[in-house]
Amino acid sequence: MDVMTGESIADRVRGILANIRTAAERSGRDPRCVRLVAATKTVSVEHIREGMDAGLSILGENRVQEALPKIEALAQAQVRWHFIGQLQRRKVRSIVGLFDLIHSVDSVELAQEINRRAGEAGRAQDVLLEVNVGGESTKAGFRPNELVRLVAMMAPLTHLRIKGLMAIPPPTVEAESARPYFIRVRELAQAVVAERIPGVSMDELSMGMSNDYAVAVEEGATLVRIGSAIFGARHG
Repeated sequence: MDVMTGESIADRVRGILANIRTAAERSGRDPRCVRLVAATKTVSVEHIREGMDAGLSILGENRVQEALPKIEALAQAQVRWHFIGQLQRRKVRSIVGLFDLIHSVDSVELAQEINRRAGEAGRAQDVLLEVNVGGESTKAGFRPNELVRLVAMMAPLTHLRIKGLMAIPPPTVEAESARPYFIRVRELAQAVVAERIPGVSMDELSMGMSNDYAVAVEEGATLVRIGSAIFGARHG
């Protein structure tokens, strides 16, 4: 329970799910096409369970070493795990097959390493490609003007399944200021689809976080990554 607002984690989850439904309906979308990914970085298993009881079904982790004990602790739960943080190539072996979806493939080299490790494990790994939609020098990700060409380059990787795009817009004070970036991500996905690249789909758009997820949903997000609005401010 948040002593400042009187809201529990369960209250917040229910409120966010309601907001997602409203935003989807406002833009003429089926709310069932949008899923909430609870960002659980630094969050205890106890608090995660509270959220799950209120309807959380997808958990997103940023750090491999923090994710592994949580996955083990919740092994019997009906929950899916997504990797949403920056992924180092040397950590790929630890997470391939453990996460249903990797949101943050930010280079051809990383895609190749995931493909190699997935092949060794005899499986295929679903991934999203991270786009540096704001052109920020401090952020990783594919440049928008190179995306289509590089997707075509990665498409033949037989143990990698490209399912869509992920983006983190530049920080904004007002949620509305992020809208042009979300529109750009949607347009980039449409550009990839137009190329009809074999084995590549753009079914998923992972965009929108605690401060701007409603705008992201209005512009086509299928996955919104929300942490602090559920669990409070992060520590660590």
